Amino acid sequence: MTAALPNAPSPGSLRSAYLREEHEMLRRQVRRFVEEEIKPNAAEWEEQGSVPRAVLRRMGELGFFGIRYPAEYGGAEMDTLASAVFAEELGRSTFGGVAITALVHTDMASVHLFNAGSKALKDRFMPGIVAGELITAVAITEPGAGSDVKAIRTTARRDGAHYVLNGSKLFITNGVLADLYCVAAKTDPHAKPSQGLSMLLVEKGTPGLRVSRALDKHGWRSSDTAELAFEDCRVPAEHILGGEGRGFYAIMRNFQNERIVLGAMAMGEAQAALALTLAWARERNAFGGPLWNKQAIRLKLAMLAAKVEAGLQLVHHAAWLDAQGFDAVKEVSMVKAYCGELVNEVMYHCLQCHGGMGYMRGTTIERMARDARVQAIGGGATEVMLEEIAKRL
Repeated sequence: MTAALPNAPSPGSLRSAYLREEHEMLRRQVRRFVEEEIKPNAAEWEEQGSVPRAVLRRMGELGFFGIRYPAEYGGAEMDTLASAVFAEELGRSTFGGVAITALVHTDMASVHLFNAGSKALKDRFMPGIVAGELITAVAITEPGAGSDVKAIRTTARRDGAHYVLNGSKLFITNGVLADLYCVAAKTDPHAKPSQGLSMLLVEKGTPGLRVSRALDKHGWRSSDTAELAFEDCRVPAEHILGGEGRGFYAIMRNFQNERIVLGAMAMGEAQAALALTLAWARERNAFGGPLWNKQAIRLKLAMLAAKVEAGLQLVHHAAWLDAQGFDAVKEVSMVKAYCGELVNEVMYHCLQCHGGMGYMRGTTIERMARDARVQAIGGGATEVMLEEIAKRL
């Protein structure tokens, strides 16, 4: 397969070979929302443990939840690079919990319905999803199955016009908040693990679906995370997504999109941490002058800035490959591994530059360092990503 090189920007306008003016327009809109509506209020959301529904509806009104979806559902029909820009700007908000609440809805959960749901299901639910009236979650991880999707034990047994779900799911982002759950379950316990999994759409309030508990996390504290239980939960057979036995392939397909947006979010966080630390280094006096006058500080921040720029370019390249239809598993795995580790490196050194103040609860850099830790775990642990890369070298 061949594709044209990215369009070159016109002189004096864009500084990216990948991004176009519509991407930068989206960036400006999201950044304005972050400055006006997230940053002034999100500390309160951290305390309450979730993002208010009114805020999510506002994001829907602004078009943020339909970036990639068709106009018939209220979407903007943009590409993978637009998702990366959206995720990067949410990452720059400094509130990882707010960012992941939105990104799970837009790029990790609702996509299962859009990609594999029947037209009737999409016509029924997609307009509400795009508008922010219906919030989605994806329920894959279990107590004994995280990155190892083939180890899923939740079952879905066909019984007439329904599937009967039994099992439990753990670490489910938006688990308390969600109206719709895309649930991975075994529909054929005798098939190979890659052929026995299916995805089903489960509505909140379905008898047999229960939120076992809301989980208390180290970071991402404005994102609700839950454990779910399914006890003889009867789901209409027409709510299967993509047919029986297609769940594993649907999960693997969407992991590419998920990992791109997580990498972009991580690089947004890293950029914000560097900007915060540069300001601190120029203002904080120690040993007769600003920290910025100390060569060790300047050079450390300069090297981190170079690494973050490299990470961001890798994100954009992987997103462009995905948008062009290339097989980009290697590059996307690199994004997840590199950016997930890099954002933690950046936070470590930025907090160090803040000294004792950086260790105090209530400071932005302390919160960001906690939030960043999961970037090397969720959506594919670094070690799993490196194995994916190694297979393709």
